[in-house]
Amino acid sequence: MHIAALASPGANMLLVSQMAASGHSDNARFAGLGISLGAGLWATLVVLGGGVAFQTFPALRLVLQIVGGLYLIYLAARVWRSEQATADQPPPAVSRATAFRLGLLATATNPKAALFYGVFAAMLPAEAPQSVRWVAVAIIVINATLWYMGLAWFFSRQRVRAAYADASTLASRITAILFGAFGVGLLLSAARMH
Repeated sequence: MHIAALASPGANMLLVSQMAASGHSDNARFAGLGISLGAGLWATLVVLGGGVAFQTFPALRLVLQIVGGLYLIYLAARVWRSEQATADQPPPAVSRATAFRLGLLATATNPKAALFYGVFAAMLPAEAPQSVRWVAVAIIVINATLWYMGLAWFFSRQRVRAAYADASTLASRITAILFGAFGVGLLLSAARMH
């Protein structure tokens, strides 16, 4: 189930693939590591009873949706502005720490992640021993790390980068629009819930 969730398009996948395809494979790898840590944190929250926290404090989910929506709109604006660079002069790389933080924040504020880990919490049998729960957390972190490192590797391949360079303006505009759409969708969803 986690692999299917990873493979479905979303903000995390867009972040890593766009960084790698624009020539910043190191940034893409560190963003992927941040995403993996975020996945581990979500899974750990579930193991420690975080699913109960969302049921007990529904406002917590609302706050995460609003923060996540605003963050995705910020990322959309950033990607849109970065495309003002030419194909010969790709957007500048960010530090490894910044790339890592972008990945971590993208996951921490991602309602798709909150939804998945809510389902994950429901799937864990109440009587499951703690060891089984911690193995599930480890599997999620390993899956996420392998997936995002694989994405960073694939999108940093010369042929993929060449195709991206040929269509970089369009690709960046689409990425920015998708980030923005995900963000606005979150804000609208939060407004409907409240």
